Amino acid sequence: MTIRILWPRSGRDHSVEMEAIGEGITAEFARGFEHVTEEQWRNCDGIVGVAPPAKYLPLLDKCRIVVKTAVGFDDVDIEAFGKLGIPVCNVPDYGTREVADHAIALMMTLVKSIAFHDEELRADPIGNWRPALNPYGRRLAACTFGVVGLGRIGTAAMRRAQAFDMDCVFYDPYQPSGLELSLGVRRVDSLAELMSQCDVVSIHTPLNDETRGLIGADAFAAAKKGIIVINTARGPIIDLDALHDAMRDDTVLAAGLDVLPDEPANLNAPLIAAWHSNEEWIKHRLVVTPHSAFFTPESVRDIRAFAARTAARYLREGRLANCVNEQHLADRR
Repeated sequence: MTIRILWPRSGRDHSVEMEAIGEGITAEFARGFEHVTEEQWRNCDGIVGVAPPAKYLPLLDKCRIVVKTAVGFDDVDIEAFGKLGIPVCNVPDYGTREVADHAIALMMTLVKSIAFHDEELRADPIGNWRPALNPYGRRLAACTFGVVGLGRIGTAAMRRAQAFDMDCVFYDPYQPSGLELSLGVRRVDSLAELMSQCDVVSIHTPLNDETRGLIGADAFAAAKKGIIVINTARGPIIDLDALHDAMRDDTVLAAGLDVLPDEPANLNAPLIAAWHSNEEWIKHRLVVTPHSAFFTPESVRDIRAFAARTAARYLREGRLANCVNEQHLADRR
């Protein structure tokens, strides 16, 4: 039996993928969807990398699995693949440490005024050599660190906050009772309760209909005055206009955003426009990074290898891991 895995959008170096899939599987790589032939679409047993757009679905005569090289899958029509009987899988076990590290780095940049001091010293190395000029300075052990969404990354971020002796609390209605006891943290029953008691809130939920705009006007209305908001999850989870208003009225002291609703940044959004123009009211209060939290050479190698391994195991052994559309699967074969 010949097993064929198609990578429809691939780089030039395929050594990681080839090592991960092992013997007995034929790999076919293309530089983009437009370079994949109809014969390749119709004869591939699996697809790894980016899920093909809807127009290619009628060509997937033999395809038995699609593995997206990412954690998030909000941009994939998982129901459409499910109706074809094709499992869609993600790679949730790459980048966990990197994203958690980045969330903490954004927090530390703000609470220790790192970017503030660097910029002020660049402007005036002598006059601004003022150690006590630390507008957001906090003793972390006196702060409460909150997590929205206690999955893999949220748990890793919370463990890092615990190392700073922060009081840690989370909101996640989908986690089983007693998880807080095993982690040595606190749990609250509502987002409003979390926002009302935290000095720092870090967002780690997936993006779906329930979480889109979750951190919006109602959440900020419940927030503790002077809260710091960190988002390394998905941009649309935060209502950016509501965050703008909450920063203007000083409900939110500062924010660190690795993700935005529009990427690259939409300079017409009021908050981003103010940040880009370095308006006085927002100066030093917003740190933006370019959806880079996941990236290290190690994490990139992991996602390539883990995605390839997931597809190969299923095609060889029927071993399905990390399926995100199981509820939509129809047995067509």
